[in-house]
Amino acid sequence: MKNIITLLTLIFVGIILWYLNLPVLNYGFTGWAFLLFLLVVLGVFLSTRLQISSDQKQIKILSKPSKVFLFIALGLLFYIFILPIGSSKMIRTQAHQQLIGKVDNGDKISKHIAPISMDEIRVVDEDLAYLLGEKILGSQPALGSQVHLGEFYIQQVNKKLYWIAPLLHSGFFKWMNNKEGTAGYVMVSATNERDVKLIQNVAGKAIKIKYQPDAYFGSEIKRHIYMNGYMTTGLTDYTFEVDDAGMPYWVVTKYQKTIGFSGNDAVGVIAVNAQNGQIKEYTMKDTPKWIDRIQPIHFVEEQLNDWGELVHGYWNFSNANKLQITEEMTLVYGKDNKSYWYTGLTSVGKDESAVGFVLVDTRTKKATFYKQSGATEYAAQSSAQGKVQEKGYDASLPIPYNINNIPTYVMTLKDKGGLVKMFAMVSINDYTIVGVGNTMREALMSYKGAYNMSGNIIKPNANTDKKTLQSTIVRIQNDVKNGNSFYYFTVTDYPKIFVGTSQLSNELPITRVGDVVEISFDIDNEDVIDVSTFKNNSVGK
Repeated sequence: MKNIITLLTLIFVGIILWYLNLPVLNYGFTGWAFLLFLLVVLGVFLSTRLQISSDQKQIKILSKPSKVFLFIALGLLFYIFILPIGSSKMIRTQAHQQLIGKVDNGDKISKHIAPISMDEIRVVDEDLAYLLGEKILGSQPALGSQVHLGEFYIQQVNKKLYWIAPLLHSGFFKWMNNKEGTAGYVMVSATNERDVKLIQNVAGKAIKIKYQPDAYFGSEIKRHIYMNGYMTTGLTDYTFEVDDAGMPYWVVTKYQKTIGFSGNDAVGVIAVNAQNGQIKEYTMKDTPKWIDRIQPIHFVEEQLNDWGELVHGYWNFSNANKLQITEEMTLVYGKDNKSYWYTGLTSVGKDESAVGFVLVDTRTKKATFYKQSGATEYAAQSSAQGKVQEKGYDASLPIPYNINNIPTYVMTLKDKGGLVKMFAMVSINDYTIVGVGNTMREALMSYKGAYNMSGNIIKPNANTDKKTLQSTIVRIQNDVKNGNSFYYFTVTDYPKIFVGTSQLSNELPITRVGDVVEISFDIDNEDVIDVSTFKNNSVGK
């Protein structure tokens, strides 16, 4: 009878542990083996009978556990702790170093990152997106008392960049009262902090996020996937994304162990409809375009570091030729409209100067290394903060952009409350070239001014495409912003609006319609172009 009770107890405890932990039932994964080891230990404890003497000075073992328990326990310990050593970086150094795949050498990073207009630059980071999301959620007390904001994920929706977060249950009892799901998600434009939307209806139908990490039992997203055919599959990076129609999904990366017990590598994704739980599986080749990323950031970070640090083997204690990534990786978009993980690479032991930059395709993992010296993200942040050090602002994580063919970090400067107060641009090639302003346009003008005054500091191959034009003024008007006078004008021979300040030329404030002027400017995609030089040939005639 005791053996039956012991067996039933082990089965019951095993089912509970399995249900709560959802271990991957496959070779190379150790979670299932660890749970089984705990059950063996419990079985040993339950099957051991002890007798304590009346004076409590002697303990007598009446029955010992079967030796089968001992052999199973030793086998499991061998699987958990000894076998993985054969897959370690110390033993399989070359396999780990090459896991990122072939890293191509790029020419100029400015050729890969798309030129961008001022209204498309990312000015909202994740922290600010959360503050804005909390504000719109707080404007609806009835909803805010039932749910809370989940994690924000940046993504493209209809070719526009948004931070998107689901509304999640705020507790077990709130879930019990609302099992059909939470009412929608929040979208915050990454380029316009005033564009914040609470999406509760799509195509005239109410949104209900039933499957999510803060649900329970079968509605919990990980358990739902696990119980529907994925007990033996490695899954990670549960990302909330919406398709171009606004329908919400959980996009989850499938991965496998490629080096025994290690070498995690993405092989595809599954997309789970957050409302009805429908699961669709995709390979990397047939993944829909609205899914921005297949490669988890933590996989790419580890593989890039292994590629750089294991270049001369595991026992390279001299740090010779070793590389490591700089700050945390950033999601950027290239000229091909694809998304990439971006990071700088620096020599091990040095953190101010990058020896190059890497772009990794977030879908295929194709990596391109641009070997050129420049500023790390941290150095660029410090340079921008130093420009306004009296204000005590903190710089956001820099985002690389192509500004007139100049590789440039763009970031916001925020006060202690997390609100954006200023904008900054820092040259990636030389972090001493900095421009700051109260608006993005002011920052751009300041940056171009600093760049043009830098002489031969920047490498010649980073020079921008410039144009010099002599024409006649058609319209001119001044505008005062934040105490600065800006002069906007048009000319007869170029269909753009130009802008400059009196700091650029003393002749601008006295220029009139009909004057012949000579200007130079950087050729870009902007509707309003900042002039680099201005000369009024009609003055004094």
